[in-house]
Amino acid sequence: MTVLVVDDDKEICDSIGIYLKNEGLTVLSAYDGVQALEMLEENTVHLILLDIMMPRLDGIGAMVKIRQDRNIPIILISAKSEDTDKILGLNMGADDYITKPFNPLELIARVRSVLRRYVTLGDMPKQENVLKTGGLILNTVDKTLTVDGEYVKLTPIEFRILELLMENQNRVFPIDEIYERVWNEPSFAPENTVAVHIRRIREKIEINPKEPKYLKVVWGIGYKIEKI
Repeated sequence: MTVLVVDDDKEICDSIGIYLKNEGLTVLSAYDGVQALEMLEENTVHLILLDIMMPRLDGIGAMVKIRQDRNIPIILISAKSEDTDKILGLNMGADDYITKPFNPLELIARVRSVLRRYVTLGDMPKQENVLKTGGLILNTVDKTLTVDGEYVKLTPIEFRILELLMENQNRVFPIDEIYERVWNEPSFAPENTVAVHIRRIREKIEINPKEPKYLKVVWGIGYKIEKI
């Protein structure tokens, strides 16, 4: 998931960026509202952290323009603590509000909460590139996976295996076919290689990997993702 941090203070952008990157998020930075709008035209963004007081175009003005055609979650950041500013921001379309100076742990908690709502409550635009079964949501463009609203890191091979199975839910894939379609080469005794990656995927997506809910083995044939 990608977060756009907008603040005219470069040091604040950099420090926020460090915290977000430590959470596995991709971070973009802009230093005024005009630049933020330009960044949105060129990049896919899932959350905006937006300062209110900025040159050229302030946060409120930028948010009004963003809301004209985008439903991206926005968390306002401001040095002001008056309730009127908070109420104005929320009424104009902000999803949350945090006041400087802020606790980094609180900032991360708010970011996680807003992103979780964005994914699980249906605010994320319905796209053909989003594969879903039960609590698994796989975005084949952004290369992201969420499990019950929590972001899970996959290796490129793990992602390709899961993508193949989720695109064909309930279909059982033989081990040879999984290997050939994911590794793009002829299979030769691929059982152990595929089994290792399947086990790692289960450890990441299943509550109890020994009794999997999603990634099932069909003995003597192969593997499938259960459609839920």
